[in-house]
Parts: sequence; C-alpha cells; structure tokens
Amino acid sequence: MLTDDQLQILLTCGEADRVERKRDLSNMDAIRMAVCAFANDMPDHKQPGVLFVGVEDDGAPSGIAINDQHLLQLSDIGTDGNVLPLPHVIVQRKILNGHELAVVVVYPAEAPPVRFKGTVWIRTASRRAIASQQQENILAEKRRFRDVPFDLHPVSRATLEDIDMDLFRQVYLPQVVSPETLAQNHRTPNEQLAALRMVAAGSPPIPTVCGLLVTGKCPTDFIPGAYIQFVRIVGMEINDPISDSREIRGPLPRLLSELDDLLRLNIRTATDFTTADREIRQPDYPMVALVQIARNAVMHRSYENTNAPVRITWFDDRVEIQNPGGPFGQVTRENFGKPGANDYRNSYLAEAMKYLGYVQRFGFGIELARRELQLNGNPPPEFQVEQFHLAAILRKRP
Repeated sequence: MLTDDQLQILLTCGEADRVERKRDLSNMDAIRMAVCAFANDMPDHKQPGVLFVGVEDDGAPSGIAINDQHLLQLSDIGTDGNVLPLPHVIVQRKILNGHELAVVVVYPAEAPPVRFKGTVWIRTASRRAIASQQQENILAEKRRFRDVPFDLHPVSRATLEDIDMDLFRQVYLPQVVSPETLAQNHRTPNEQLAALRMVAAGSPPIPTVCGLLVTGKCPTDFIPGAYIQFVRIVGMEINDPISDSREIRGPLPRLLSELDDLLRLNIRTATDFTTADREIRQPDYPMVALVQIARNAVMHRSYENTNAPVRITWFDDRVEIQNPGGPFGQVTRENFGKPGANDYRNSYLAEAMKYLGYVQRFGFGIELARRELQLNGNPPPEFQVEQFHLAAILRKRP
C-alpha cells in the first residue's frame, strides 16, 4: 500500500499519468475509464495509479462529505464486471491536506489490455484516451504467461485450426469490442485473437486454455475435463436406477446454452388450484438457482492436472453439483459462500462468461441462488468444501 506521505505527494503534484482527480461521483463511467487506464499502465511504471475523489482539478477540496455509500460505489468497480479483466483496486477514506477524500488505488494488470465496456483506455501524461491499435499491441506484448493464471497459458499442441473462427467473429467478438471500435478495426484475425487472449501472440500464434474453452472447436481434445456430466437418478441413492445420462461438450457458448436447456427440461412444475382463486405454478427448483450454481461450477473449477468434469446428479429429492478444485485464493473452507469472499481461479474465463452474458455481477451468484431458493420455498443450499473438490446440494421444495 502507498503511505499517506506518498499519497500526499501524488495529490499535490497535479494530474499526471499516475494521478487523476474527481470532484464527486456524479459520473461513475468516467471514474471506471480512469480505473481502466491506470490498470493498463501504458507508461509501464509498474506502480499503482491513484484516483482522488473529493477534489477539484486544481487540487482544492470540492466540499463533498465522503460516506460509506461512496466507498461502496467505488469498491464495486473491482467486481461489477464493467472493467475487464477485473481490476485490482483498493478504496480508502483518507484525510489529506486537512480534508477528507476517497482514494482509489489501482494496480497494473497482469495481462493487459484491460477494457471498459469493450474499449481500451490508457493514460499518458495528464491525458486519458482510447488506445490506438499500436498501443493495444504494446499492451498485449507486456504479458508474461509464466506469471499469469492457468487459463492464459498457451497450449502447445493446439493450432489456429483448433479455434472456431466463425464463433469468435460472430458470437464472441461483438460482445467484447464496442461497435465503434469494430467499425475502425483494421486488425488481422490473428491480432484480434491475441488482443482478446484467445491466443498467445507469437509466430505462430498458439491458442490459450481460455481460447480453447471459449472458442475451441473441441476443447476436450486438449483439456479433457472440460465438459459437464449429467445423470438423472430414479431414487435418492447413487446406486438407484438411472433414467437419463448425458455429457455436454463444446465451446463455452454452446456448453452453457445446452446446460440451460437440460436444467429447464428436468424441472417439474406443480399446479395448485385449491388454495387460491387462480392456479399457482410452483417448480420443484427455481431455474435461476440451478443456473447460478452450475455456472459457478464451470467458472471456478480447476482445469489443471485433472480430467474430471463438472458433475450434476439429479436425485428425486435433491440436485448435487460437483466440480474439481477446492477453495482458491482468498476463499477458504471457513468463509466459502459468505458475502465478500470472492476470488477467481480462472479470471479470464470468468471475463469471457461476463462478456457473453452468463454472469451479471461477480461475487453474487451464490447469494442470488439462496434468495431464489427461499422465495420458491426450498431449503437453503448446502456446500461441501474440500481441499480438492466442492459440492453444492440443492434440495427439492417440500
């Protein structure tokens, strides 16, 4: 963390490529652009940028009182999914020059470029601007795959032939890059793939784990466990008869679409004509809860050193969703599922799921599932958290 003395120096030196000032929070998009620019660290300082909220452009205090709601709004920038990959930000209330300010410290991203709503913002000197193609290429070259998560590692056995270019161009690319940027885009397909982390830049380009999971023609050719195994059991024990068994394979958009269809197909809905003037249709499981827990399993599972799939076992009285890979990073067995306990083993796969619309807000899936289960009359979800695997149990509505 920067000390108060260091923050004092940055505050008084005026706006520069590591400093920006905002008088208030009236324009949150401008603040997100600033966070995006600092995360990209175009000047390559390898030091955090700082956004001071509560001061005028000339450094004079703006007079706003910084409250807890302001700090929460600023902290949400690190998790709301508008800036991707998720930036590392620390938000604090500080007294500097005798005045109360909100201080947002933004650390350089491990794998730039970082985008705000599909656009790469950078900061040079005291100016914030949209990155040119050449500047984006420079940012991409700053990546070091040995230092980044497994989902950005290049897969040496794979080639560009293993990427579904139609899927990339027609489905993924328009969701990630803004229409204005696409209209002015003169990049080659290889440059587009590299800019969006689907391949590791080089000669020849090599698909990354994330690239194969999201846009690969057959991801399991290279990541054997990258599929979902579904079993429907007639009974309440694992040895009871099986009525349906399927494997869902393919790139992320097809995998999650087929998963949604399969979950919807297996929900049973009861109709009550007796307790109300009109019929009430009540599912045995709320679709939203099933989807949130299943998508979490795909997002947070370990794809490294395992051939195990995500497993969904549907019993007569419960649904069990299991994935390889236990708690990761800041998440432990003790704090799993609690508000604020978030971390990402596959941060760039999570980014892709957000762009494709399968994640609305990071860190909210379990809480949303809990709420939907309660509203539907189901018991709360149960979690079995072990070192190398995790299981979620959703019980049927009585």
